[in-house]
Amino acid sequence: MINFKMKHHQNGVKYANPHFFILNKGLNTGKPLDEPCPNCFVIIFQCSEDCENMQAIISNLWRIKFWHQFLIGSVIPYIRINDFAKNLTIKSNELMLDFEQHKKNVAALKLLEQKEKQFHENINLINDLRRVILYRYIKK
Repeated sequence: MINFKMKHHQNGVKYANPHFFILNKGLNTGKPLDEPCPNCFVIIFQCSEDCENMQAIISNLWRIKFWHQFLIGSVIPYIRINDFAKNLTIKSNELMLDFEQHKKNVAALKLLEQKEKQFHENINLINDLRRVILYRYIKK
C-alpha cells in the first residue's frame, strides 16, 4: 500500500517531499504532470520510490481513460478530489497486490515508450531529409 497526501495545488506553494501534479479538469483529467497548472491536484509522498510507482499507475489509468467514468460537469468536465483519491486508493491497492508483476508491467511500458519516442524521432528525421531533397530539387 502506498501512502500519500492529496490536495488542491495553490500557486506559489513549494513542496519539499517527492510529489507530482494531476490535471483535474477537461478530457485529460487524471494526466500526471511534472509542472503545476491552475487546475490540478498535488500528490505528496514520503519516498521517491512510492512517487514513481504511483506516477506509473496514474499514467496508465489516464491512458486507458479510467477517470472518464467519474467526470461531472456539462461544459467543462472535472473530477472531485474525494472521488479521485478514493478510486485511486482502491485501484492502486488492487494493482500493487502482485508487486513483482507491477514492476514487470512498468518496465515493459517504459520500454514501449522509449521505442515510441525513437520511432517518432526517426519519422521526424525522414521528414527533414525529404524536405531537404525537395528544396534541392526545386532550387535547380
